[in-house]
Amino acid sequence: MDQLAEQYTLLQNQLDKFFGYPSFRLGQKEIIQDIMEGKNVLGILPTGSGKSICYQLPARLLEGLTIVVSPLISLMIDQVKQLKAMNFKQAVAINSFMDYRERNDVLRNLSHYKLVYVSPELLQHDQIQQKLGEVKVSLFVIDEAHCISQWGHEFRPDYLKLHEIIHVCNYPAVLALSATATPKVQEDIIQALGNQKMVKHVYDMDRDNIAFCIKEVNDDQEKNAKIIALCKKYRVPSLIYFSSRQAAEKVSQILIQNLGYRIAVYHGGMDQHDRITIQQQFMNNQLDIVCCTSAFGMGINKQNIRLIIHYHLTTQVESYIQEIGRAGRDGEASVSFLLYSKKDIHLPKNIIKKDLPTKHDVMVIFEHLYNLYMADQPLPVKDEAMNRFHINEVQWRFICYQLEHHGIIKDNTIFFKNNVWLRARQQINEYCQHRITMKQAKLNKFLTWVHQKDCLRKYLYHEFQSGYKTPKYQCCTNCGFSWDHWSPVQIVPMEEMTETWQDKLKGKLLVGVKDETE
Repeated sequence: MDQLAEQYTLLQNQLDKFFGYPSFRLGQKEIIQDIMEGKNVLGILPTGSGKSICYQLPARLLEGLTIVVSPLISLMIDQVKQLKAMNFKQAVAINSFMDYRERNDVLRNLSHYKLVYVSPELLQHDQIQQKLGEVKVSLFVIDEAHCISQWGHEFRPDYLKLHEIIHVCNYPAVLALSATATPKVQEDIIQALGNQKMVKHVYDMDRDNIAFCIKEVNDDQEKNAKIIALCKKYRVPSLIYFSSRQAAEKVSQILIQNLGYRIAVYHGGMDQHDRITIQQQFMNNQLDIVCCTSAFGMGINKQNIRLIIHYHLTTQVESYIQEIGRAGRDGEASVSFLLYSKKDIHLPKNIIKKDLPTKHDVMVIFEHLYNLYMADQPLPVKDEAMNRFHINEVQWRFICYQLEHHGIIKDNTIFFKNNVWLRARQQINEYCQHRITMKQAKLNKFLTWVHQKDCLRKYLYHEFQSGYKTPKYQCCTNCGFSWDHWSPVQIVPMEEMTETWQDKLKGKLLVGVKDETE
């Protein structure tokens, strides 16, 4: 047996031992082998392909610590919970839910852990950086790495500072993972991480078990009627995506009244505890349908989601691919159903406008910062700034990053040089306009796809890969998709379950089962 085959057999044995999986999925083996050799890796794998194994197995095997930068608290908590259930006790998530004492305890004993999840925002804390510099970090993982790129669909400015954290960690092997990254976004990721040499493992993101159905309607009333009729016929685990929090809440109530199913609403304006509870209930089959905004779903590893409905248009193809990718992770036939009316176009356009501060916002912020500088006052805290300037959290994070980048603020202290301020203000406004133009172009591409008369599958993925797979089940509306040919396993309502909890308990404990050897 040659050395590579021997290494593969060893890794496969470890995969079975620690996670109970008999074999690797697409791309996992190749990525893990390169990581174990200390190489930097960029991995682009389709949603549902098991990206987390690419760092969870190495974390078990490597000496030292594996840091995983993750954008969502709920995702971190869920993954740590799963790992601890598999007896991986040396995993922890450092998040804003921790009280001061608990976080200090984790940081004081950091060398005792093997896998630590942390958000890019928390990584900016001096205390955390100091502790990371004191321990051996063997692997630095950036999950949802498209967030690094200004061209990615979920740009997060704090991701752009990760190259500094990699330096603090004494340059461990780096693994950047994403499911939706165009060649341009891939280049952006590598550049933002310091132009380190990275081995690319890029795989087609086409999910051959998902069918695409698009339906034009006149108004929201018609959308509601079609969703009610469809969900009555198919009671399956489903996600309904909205661009509006108000619409998500309103439609969830309409569905509850007409269906009587277990339905919840989920959006970014809700309390974090409530959001985590809803996510866990959906994962544990305690909910049938979640009416949600794009805030729901990143990292959701529920295998049997059968139906993804888009009540509104997304702002770009990448967002749509990411959201439909939550369906059918077990390989069974699943459907993406997009409903749209001509009136819907204003929603994604408004979302694009709100993504960045306006020229007026920038002017007001700079004037206020100058007044604070003259009064020798520090930068306002996040909530105060958002209220004062009437901007959202995403816009404030963007402004803070730009101000730091131009040397106007550092550690909440404001620095003033007239020529620097003038240049910075001009460049920020130019960047905002450039990004809005780019996002409008992406929206136009998505609209072109929605109105496509040829095969939807063929044109959905053409920007990401050279071809597409033959569908396992049905293809799309333009290729003859029919609801009559879809027969998923449906949820059995609780009242129709004949087996009681007492019966289940007897089965577990073998109570009342006669021994045939007697």
